[in-house]
Amino acid sequence: MEALRLTYFDFAGGRAEPARLTLHIGGIPFEDHRFAPADFAEVRKSTPLNQVPTLHVGGVQVTQSDAITRYAGKLAGLYPADPLQALLCDEVMGALEDVTVKLGTTFGLSGDELKSAREALAADFLPRYLRWLDRQLEAHGGQFFADQRLTIADLKAFVVLRWLASGKLDHIPGDLVAKVAPKLDDYVARIAGTPEIAAWYDGRR
Repeated sequence: MEALRLTYFDFAGGRAEPARLTLHIGGIPFEDHRFAPADFAEVRKSTPLNQVPTLHVGGVQVTQSDAITRYAGKLAGLYPADPLQALLCDEVMGALEDVTVKLGTTFGLSGDELKSAREALAADFLPRYLRWLDRQLEAHGGQFFADQRLTIADLKAFVVLRWLASGKLDHIPGDLVAKVAPKLDDYVARIAGTPEIAAWYDGRR
């Protein structure tokens, strides 16, 4: 296997975290290259679209977080082989990316403008997506989003839902997930208890 080098900010969460978790769970060796946010202006000069994460596969540099996570999932056996289950996995991944992008539009805002934008998301957009995710989880057995087992869809859901419930997003209530879709709140706690995931974060306290 060619050497893998995953480049992203030096913090837990964000767009590279599902790929980090996937490679870790799959026992796939990779260089977890992290940099301080202050260094981003310099790092982005060497990336294809002036953004991160990127993945070096040998001498090839790849961008786009979901593509990277999907590739990691195939290496780690955490992406469905069945076309329908892969579709269900991708559907959830896409919806979670919608949430990330929508929240991303509020970064850079401040004061009343930030408050208004975030409160609007918490009132309509986020509950709509959370309820949809809740229904998808229930429709697929209540344990995982696809393939009746842990997949990259679950790892991305874990990262995004935990972020929403972290209390670190100003004007997004930390209990929004618990109130709107309590089964998702329980789901995140259960995924967090996966031994490999628990070990990943234990080693980074």
